[in-house]
Amino acid sequence: MARKVVSRKDKAAEIEAAAAKEAAAPVKKTTKKKAAPRKAKVVEDVRKKLYWGVFSQNLKRVAVFEFDQKDEAAARAEELSKGGKSPHFIQKVKEEIQLE
Repeated sequence: MARKVVSRKDKAAEIEAAAAKEAAAPVKKTTKKKAAPRKAKVVEDVRKKLYWGVFSQNLKRVAVFEFDQKDEAAARAEELSKGGKSPHFIQKVKEEIQLE
């Protein structure tokens, strides 16, 4: 199949014709939509309290102690770990306080 040979002059004439046609077309004005006002996020005051949690090896919480009772929590973890059972450990836990 033979190709159609297009010379540079023919291609330049096509481009000029397209540019003239585009310039002759009426320019359509675009209007910008105003952005909707954003709603402010309401930040609720969330209070949290710190506890000591005793956890099993499977990360299940076994017991919870007040923060000032760290020694009791460690003793409980030690007691649960005795006798070849799975090891238990203590970790800090934050829980929400319900405000009234």
